[in-house]
Amino acid sequence: MNSSEQIIAAARALEQGALAGFPTETVYGLGADAENVDAVANIYKTKGRPSNHPVIVHIAPEADIAYWVKDVPAAAQALINAFWPGPLTLILKRATQIPDAVSGGQDSIGIRCPSHPVAQALLRVFKNGKGGIAAPSANKFGHVSPTTAAHVLEEFPAEVANGMIAAVLDGGQSEVGIESTIVDMSRLATHGPVLLRPGHITLAQLEQVLGVPVGMPDQAAPRASGTLEAHYAPSTPVALVAVDALDETITQLLTAGKRVAVMAYEAHRETSGLQAWRQLNNDPVSYAHDLYADLRELDHVNADIILVEALPNTREWQGVSDRLRRAAFDSQGVLHGMLGTKRP
Repeated sequence: MNSSEQIIAAARALEQGALAGFPTETVYGLGADAENVDAVANIYKTKGRPSNHPVIVHIAPEADIAYWVKDVPAAAQALINAFWPGPLTLILKRATQIPDAVSGGQDSIGIRCPSHPVAQALLRVFKNGKGGIAAPSANKFGHVSPTTAAHVLEEFPAEVANGMIAAVLDGGQSEVGIESTIVDMSRLATHGPVLLRPGHITLAQLEQVLGVPVGMPDQAAPRASGTLEAHYAPSTPVALVAVDALDETITQLLTAGKRVAVMAYEAHRETSGLQAWRQLNNDPVSYAHDLYADLRELDHVNADIILVEALPNTREWQGVSDRLRRAAFDSQGVLHGMLGTKRP
């Protein structure tokens, strides 16, 4: 864990325009001073992130959100009261003095208050608690998000060595394990609240607080972090396989001489000859906690493909299902090619 001196040093580095990796309860972030356009540009450069893809601004619990946004509607305040500090990002209209570098050129801003104690300690020291740290996940763009400090160091060895990333704070494994829920509250008068990215905070929880249905994204919705169709992917192709087809698919691939790794949550018969097997708990909270760490491990076992047992189609599983769907987006046809079957 980190000493207060390490946290102070990271805050001072951020104030001077450097980047820093730090833990949150969701995943580890790659942070920069949200008001320093050059520093934010270095996040994009370091990650290889498209410049029109917004980042999220993190603020301390005591920070004044009114500095960052034009107004806080009552419905947004209700969500803040219910879920902050915590894994919820709100999209609101960006205050005019805040540079649009953090929002991909849009007039909105994604903002949240993390609950991780190390993140809070860093935010309270940084600019005396009045600043904001822009921070997407601390990984190369499109890759699996990091949930430990070791993952961050694995992603950016050169950038840490040359000082582009001045510090990587260690807060243990992220408790939640997937990125924050994102809700658009910037168009309430015309669209109501809209769920842009599911996460640990579920649709049912949001609707219970708001007392109204939460909509799904439309074409005019603000761009938000982590919502591209292909995202969160290891280098090894990922294929989602139905529960009742998993055992047969494994057998067919092994018979075809393929190297196979598997991630499952239901009990299956033991299969010899696999590169690796990861058995996750069949509840969405535990599954989310372990998902990215296990995907990273399976990415290093020299497999031709990672088979992931498709998850239940329920609201409780929406967050992790979203991440797996995006991880598998570019490689769904690989399985059919290996089996010599047509893609449905």
